[in-house]
Amino acid sequence: MTVRPEIIAVDAAAPDADVIARAAAVIRAGGLVAMPTETVYGLAGNALEPASIARIYAAKGRPSHNPLIAHVADAAQARTLAAEWPEMARALAAKFWPGPLTLVVRRKAMVPTELTAGLDTFGARVPDHPVALALIRAAGVPLAAPSANRFTEVSPVTAAQVARGLGAAVDLILDAGHTRVGIESTVVDVSGGRPMLLRPGMITQEALEAVVGPVSRHRGVAREDAPRPAPGMVARHYAPHARVELVPIGGLRAAIDAARRADASVSVGGIVHSQTVPSGLAFARQLPDSPDGYASALYDALHDADAAGCAVLIVEAVPADASWDAIRDRLARAAHPA
Repeated sequence: MTVRPEIIAVDAAAPDADVIARAAAVIRAGGLVAMPTETVYGLAGNALEPASIARIYAAKGRPSHNPLIAHVADAAQARTLAAEWPEMARALAAKFWPGPLTLVVRRKAMVPTELTAGLDTFGARVPDHPVALALIRAAGVPLAAPSANRFTEVSPVTAAQVARGLGAAVDLILDAGHTRVGIESTVVDVSGGRPMLLRPGMITQEALEAVVGPVSRHRGVAREDAPRPAPGMVARHYAPHARVELVPIGGLRAAIDAARRADASVSVGGIVHSQTVPSGLAFARQLPDSPDGYASALYDALHDADAAGCAVLIVEAVPADASWDAIRDRLARAAHPA
């Protein structure tokens, strides 16, 4: 019999103090709580306790070379963990926190290397969600909270998706409804002389550069098992069970026909944004033709395609405009061969 974790509904805008206190007690006892943020649901544990961090890695099946982000209540708490807090960090935090931006800085010795994949830097973020902020404050510790799903699979944007993906590996799920942003935070390294974008998000490179000047891009790691400076940097990630094929705008129909010629029994789905969805598919979804709307709806669509039993998911490519960078990144990683 499948064991389901307890799910407690909580008001997204004004979370009940008793519910938050109960979740904080789970954290302090070494347990794991799935909490909503504005990006996706996170699997939260004590970021300063190696045993809690180990439980997160085990629950997700996540390799140890992928670091975790410390979610903090404010910039002041982030500074207590940082060996250095450069002017770039101060400026970006003042502009974008609370919000979907993670800053990578030098760590103090109190930050466990288990959190950082052995690196001397760590990522910190102040989530823009009342439930997450209330839980951090009530727990009294920063929270390690990667997406609450199995490693490389689609991040959850609802409590039900967390429960289906992790089951009894999580002790408690706080259900505050659908997340707002829908994809993970922008990650920028400010530990060196020039800021470096490690993972694109809905805070764009252009927005970062308006605050701190030129931002470089990370060029990748030499080996697949090498420590990453930030989460979300493995080749295959954010991936549904279906095989994802990205096709140019206007190429959807031909790709669907080709998949069916290769195997007439294959279950084919399609996701578009600029056209009407073709009929006769096992799953079909038209997403908003704007970056914010598309990002908010994308992971729901990928979860639903899996629920529909799609073996192949044909996805119309998104525009090349810089405002779509984060979405292109997620789609490219989802389509990477297993």
